[in-house]
Amino acid sequence: MDEEPIPNDPPAWGEPNASWGEPGADWNTIDNAMSNWAEPENVRKVSIDGREENEELHWYEPAVHALRPGPGVLPPLLADLLHDPDHALYSISTQPHPPSSTSFVPTADEVRMAIPHPNAYYCKDHNGWVFLQWRSSTVLPPLVQEPDAPFPDQTRRKRTTSCVGDSEQPFGPANLTHHWHRYEKAVDATKLNPPYTHGELLLDLYLCCQCSMYCLVSDVIPGVVPASLVDQFTRDRLSHPAVDKSPRATVVASWETILTIIDNRLWRDEQRSLPITRPRFRGKVGWNEVVERVFDAVGFPLQELPRSQNAPEPALQPPPIDPATAEGKESRARLLRAWVEIGAWLAIFQKSKDSLQQYNPMVLHVNADSARDMYQTGIGAHVSQIPRGLLPASLQGYAPLDDAWRILGMTPSTYSPELLAFAYLAQCRCDPSHTMQYFTQLWTIVNAMVQLGQNVPQELQTLIFDERARFRYTPDDLAEAARTLGFGREHELGVDLDGDVDDEFIAQAWRSARQRAWQDPASATTRRAKLNDALRLVAEHRGSEALLKVWSDEKGTGMSPETAYSTLEVPRDVDEGMLLTVYSMRIEDQPSQAERMREALSVIAEVTNSDRLRQFLATGTDPGDNAVTNTRPEMPRGLNQLGNTCYLNSLLQYFYTIKDLRAAITSLAHADAKTLDDSKFTDDDLKRHRVGGRLVTRREIARSRKFVNLLAELFFNMEYCENPAITPEIELAKLALVTTQDEEEDEADKAGTDSSNDTDATLVDDMGPRPTPYDRAPSSPLQSPTGSVLGKRSRDGDASMDIDATPPVASPAERVAAASAASSPKQDAQDATEFIEEAIASSSKLPPADAQADVEMKDESQANKAPPLPPRKPRPTDDSVMMFGRQHDVSECMDNCMFQIETALLDFQGMATDDDDKTSPVKRLFYGKKRQRLTSLSPEEDARHQSSIHEKEDLFSHLHVNVADEGFDIYDGLARYFDDVVELGGQKKRMEVSLVDLPPLLQIQLQRVQFNRETQQAYKSQAYVKFGETIYMDRFLDTADPAKKARSKEIQAQLASARDRVHKLTHGKYAPFASSLANAADFLSKQTALDLPADDALVTSLRSEDALVSEQLRQERERTVQLKQQLEDIWKDDTSAAYELTSVFIHRGSSPSWGHYFFYSRNLPDDPDTWFKYNDSDVTAVAKDEVLADTTGSTANPYMLVFVRKGSDAIDTVHRFNPESVEEE
Repeated sequence: MDEEPIPNDPPAWGEPNASWGEPGADWNTIDNAMSNWAEPENVRKVSIDGREENEELHWYEPAVHALRPGPGVLPPLLADLLHDPDHALYSISTQPHPPSSTSFVPTADEVRMAIPHPNAYYCKDHNGWVFLQWRSSTVLPPLVQEPDAPFPDQTRRKRTTSCVGDSEQPFGPANLTHHWHRYEKAVDATKLNPPYTHGELLLDLYLCCQCSMYCLVSDVIPGVVPASLVDQFTRDRLSHPAVDKSPRATVVASWETILTIIDNRLWRDEQRSLPITRPRFRGKVGWNEVVERVFDAVGFPLQELPRSQNAPEPALQPPPIDPATAEGKESRARLLRAWVEIGAWLAIFQKSKDSLQQYNPMVLHVNADSARDMYQTGIGAHVSQIPRGLLPASLQGYAPLDDAWRILGMTPSTYSPELLAFAYLAQCRCDPSHTMQYFTQLWTIVNAMVQLGQNVPQELQTLIFDERARFRYTPDDLAEAARTLGFGREHELGVDLDGDVDDEFIAQAWRSARQRAWQDPASATTRRAKLNDALRLVAEHRGSEALLKVWSDEKGTGMSPETAYSTLEVPRDVDEGMLLTVYSMRIEDQPSQAERMREALSVIAEVTNSDRLRQFLATGTDPGDNAVTNTRPEMPRGLNQLGNTCYLNSLLQYFYTIKDLRAAITSLAHADAKTLDDSKFTDDDLKRHRVGGRLVTRREIARSRKFVNLLAELFFNMEYCENPAITPEIELAKLALVTTQDEEEDEADKAGTDSSNDTDATLVDDMGPRPTPYDRAPSSPLQSPTGSVLGKRSRDGDASMDIDATPPVASPAERVAAASAASSPKQDAQDATEFIEEAIASSSKLPPADAQADVEMKDESQANKAPPLPPRKPRPTDDSVMMFGRQHDVSECMDNCMFQIETALLDFQGMATDDDDKTSPVKRLFYGKKRQRLTSLSPEEDARHQSSIHEKEDLFSHLHVNVADEGFDIYDGLARYFDDVVELGGQKKRMEVSLVDLPPLLQIQLQRVQFNRETQQAYKSQAYVKFGETIYMDRFLDTADPAKKARSKEIQAQLASARDRVHKLTHGKYAPFASSLANAADFLSKQTALDLPADDALVTSLRSEDALVSEQLRQERERTVQLKQQLEDIWKDDTSAAYELTSVFIHRGSSPSWGHYFFYSRNLPDDPDTWFKYNDSDVTAVAKDEVLADTTGSTANPYMLVFVRKGSDAIDTVHRFNPESVEEE
């Protein structure tokens, strides 16, 4: 039986639902109609009990719905679920058979037992049986086990025998009808009384939550002859009627012949074989494969009978029926069941009005009576109990409402206003967690009535009014609430309201929006009321007690700011300290007005956006102007965000952990500007010193020294400050994020425009990408990696590939991510407030609250027009924390910082320097030397063209690993870097790289930005790259054993081939192929929905291909494991170039264009097993398992790894001043 499951879990809000979109997507239709509905008068109440007002109002609380049974169905839908509504069930009985004196005549008990169970009903279309029982009992049937969903309240169920009928309800029914709940395969039929004795059978249990009624139903119990054979045999006989009979009469005669053969075997002990070649037999039933399978199913196998002269004759052999033998007993039971089923089939078939013409059917000993009225009445679904035909004609067969009817647990044909209201209220009562889903379906149906011009019955109008008053909402209401709060890519905050947005951010968005509402006093009250409703709706949808508390505590009564100041009798410019003093005095003088005074202070806190006042209202204690929270002295200090600078914070924290670099920088702490400028150097000095492979200018030297001086001061604070977090100077961030060339081009841009509004805060370049003075080596020696925040940007490539070329403010998603990563609830609120204010200020829809009227916004569209260029509009003068524009990646920022550090530390009194000089701390710590060798792909070509082999040595500060696929470790990634195929001049060449000199700090960048050629879009690869605490670089050294290298290259090629084969079989447009083949075979072999010719050969071929592909996959995967192990075995003894993991940079986000950065640093040298997580202002100690964890399925992935040479003394992570050491001295 194909049974439609009850919706145990209605669709989530985000899932498509046909009933939402049609009729029309205009939900305002019903809103407009509601405004014309009359006020509810004397409307008859729907009969339903068991409702709890508190539960229904707090439907979102888990404790409320923990003991409720979940969704249910009304009787008409249950009737459809019990068995296919297009099929009929029949109650089968037998009549006495004429007496017979032969042996082994079936007894009356045997004939009775041929029907599977007294509660089994026959289905002609399935040629099978359905166990179906309904009864009222205070005792549950025997359960297999406790179900996952809770049972309805048994005490309540026992109070009423049945919801339907007045016998035990003298004051009328408490409920309009039953409400049934399904518990799948919950009852063992063999444990019933009487038991089911024909094998194991598990029954679905349906319980009415309102009375003692229950219902048991099975899947279809197959008959002796499979339904498919019955159908094929019948259609064959209809297609080939006998000459003297109609097609239907031919079918009846054929089945009667089979029934007579079975009857003769059972009651006449007919033991003769049935030759199938005789004309009489063939005239009755014909002969083909289907006929043979039918007889084989009932126990008459085809055998060859010997004949004296001619060849053996094929005949059907009667089965044994001696009940004294096991074989005879089994055959006897099968024949009796077949005798009953064929007799029932014929009895039902002959009920048809189609004529049998002159044919007189045989007398049957089986009766078949329709059971539909009986079981429909038993479960409360009969037309006398629930009328039909009340649904308006325009809604009949209206497909967009199918889901709505189903989710509410009813059928459209049984619609009445009272029944629809009952269905809705019953679902909300029994499944409160999906209350809004049910209200949406009710709303959908009523909206369809309005759309299609139907009058909405008064009962439904009243229900809609009542439910709206109880704050029921639809998905459109939820979306509108999010927009009201400012969420959405096109709205003030610029981010979608999803699960990644935390409650504190939503609360701050609400507070900010309420504060801005006062900018328009005329509409402020209405606007704030809408905001209050929006927050409550979002809070209930998320089930957030925190947001509901914020709403309850802060929603207020609509007091205006003027009234608030007047109530406390203070001027608008009063300082917060004086305000709190006056407030306390007013409370003491007028205790009866305490609530009003508190409301006034709350309004002022909101208008002024004062955290101090909010904390006072929350705790009753004045936190003061600058509350300082101390942290443990031995913990590293965090860095507060300056807008979208989480990447810069990670980099500065990383620099601080490097001992020699920190010492070189802190030596310049507290040096004033005059001291920095007094260092004299000539033009010849400048020509003798290079940084990053080029000469530097005086301007760059002055700028770099200023940067290092500010960085030294920050490092000093990180060592001595007692606060848990330090705020870097704005100027430091500007110098770190903007190169000298950026500044020069900015100044050149300003020269031709009115620069009166330009300030030092104008840092965002709105043109294409430009070269940087300090580019690192690209991922391939000949080709730069794809531009991105997660891979080095190509500064001289096509600007269209700069995927970060987004509007010149940090993306809202970054600000949400940064706000979510704050260190404490207090800091959460502060950061969220800042980000919201910045989002509002940067929105094109709303100016900042304190914006000046003469400030013009930059016209982005003018930047890309062809010459002649119109005058550029001046850039904004806002010196906000968002001044740094789009979020740069750490690699770009690191280039600029390292360039400035090395430039500032140049010793012009010393000898000339070049790129190989190791006196610079930057060169000494970060730079190694590599040898690059470019050859042809074939040795033969190398032999012919020796000039085609090129070799050179170069410095490197980073090694690059391309992250595209899953299943690779750090060695696999590096192997691709050191031995790759590149394209040069239209020809493919092999690029081999080896390491000549290793640096103390080995930086490996995981390039996660990939390019989808189908969508022509860049995306971030979330693939997991396995790495450990130690890495051995011996295999990549120039001095590595050539034989091992050659063997490794050979195995690496085989490994790449095996992995490529696995990838092709499991990824791609039509992959994975194994499961696709298996699914296709399963569909073709099991489907019944389509009338397709059977093709066993195709199914067999598909299964064969599935097995072949699966075996290939298994072999290739085993081969990759073996090859990988062979590769590692080659180098297992080469451990001289050992490096230890010291830092891991993380990017969290699904897009390469935005996200949040933080990093882990190992506590070296004090406690190598402990790591610190630096998340802006929040620094916490974490276990190494978190750092090395498998990130599969997460958007927080490593994008740069830093290793330190084992045995070196390069890292001193914490480096905090300990005052106790001074006291001891």
